[in-house]
Amino acid sequence: MQTRIVSFLPSATEILYELGAGDQVLAVTHECNYPIDAKSKPRVIHASFDPEKMSSQEIDNKVIELVQTGKDIYILDEQVLKKANPELIVAQGICEVCSPYTREINRAVTLLEGKTEILVLDPSNLDDILQNIIQVGNKVGKQEKARDFVVQLQKRIDYIKNIPKISRPNVVCIEWLDPLFTAGHWVPQMVEIAGGINGISSTGDKSRKMEIDEIVKFDPDILVLMACGFDVKRTVLEYEKLLENKNWSSLKAVKQGEVYAVNSNEYFSKPGPRTVVGLEILAKIIHSDIFRDLHIPKQSIQKFDPE
Repeated sequence: MQTRIVSFLPSATEILYELGAGDQVLAVTHECNYPIDAKSKPRVIHASFDPEKMSSQEIDNKVIELVQTGKDIYILDEQVLKKANPELIVAQGICEVCSPYTREINRAVTLLEGKTEILVLDPSNLDDILQNIIQVGNKVGKQEKARDFVVQLQKRIDYIKNIPKISRPNVVCIEWLDPLFTAGHWVPQMVEIAGGINGISSTGDKSRKMEIDEIVKFDPDILVLMACGFDVKRTVLEYEKLLENKNWSSLKAVKQGEVYAVNSNEYFSKPGPRTVVGLEILAKIIHSDIFRDLHIPKQSIQKFDPE
C-alpha cells in the first residue's frame, strides 16, 4: 500500500519524483515547480505576500516585518491538507523564510490530530543532501532506488572533486543583494569541491547579512550572485543597484569581469538532487578551462561585462 504524502518542501518534492513516488504526493507548496507534473498538484502552502513585483529590499523588509510582528510568511490551506489526509509530511528545518517551517508543521500536526508522521530535512552540506535522499527513500519504500540515485550523484560530485586544479581562486557567493547576504550551508563546500577558496562563510554556516567591507577585505577573484529563489534574469535586474556602490566597483572581480549571475532558484537555493547541477555550474565558472566540455543547462549562468 502506498504512503500518502504532502510535501512542504520543493526539494523533497523533487526527490520524491526522482524516486518514482510522485503519484504518492497529494499536495505541495506554491514553490514546487519541478518536475512539471508537480505544478498540477493541489497547493497546500501559499505565500502571504507576492514577491514577484517587489525589489530585494522590499522583500527583505516585508519578511522582517512579518517575523517581528509574529505574522505568517506562509499560509496553510487547511481544506487541502485535510482532504489529502497524509500519512507523511516532508518539511525542512533550515530557514523560516525559505520554506514552511516550525509554525506550519505544528499547525498541520494539530489539524491532523497528531496522526501524521513528520520527516524534517535539515541539510548543512552536500553529504547531508545525499543522506536526505536515502531518508526519503526509506520512508516511502524506495530504498534501492534511493541508493542507486545517490551513487549516480556521488559519481558526478567525485568527478568535479578529483580533477586536478592548478590554481584555486578566491570566491564569494552572495545569497541576497539588498541587503547583502553571504551564501552559507552547502554552498561553501560546493565552491571548495569546484576548485575555489570560499570567502566569508564556511560549510554549515547559516546564510547571514554582511557588509560590503567584508567583501572588499577579501577582494575575491570571482563573485557569484545566487539570490535565493531568483533566476538569472531576476538577479541581473537586481544587480544594477549594486553598481551604484563605489566599493563594489572597486572590487577586483568586478573590474576584471569575473562576476556571474546564476539560476539560484533551480540549482542552489533548494537542497535537492539538482544541487549537483549547481556544483557543475560553479566548476564551469571557477575553472572554465578545465571544465569547458562539462554540460550545464542553458540560461543557468550570465557573466557581467567588466566595469
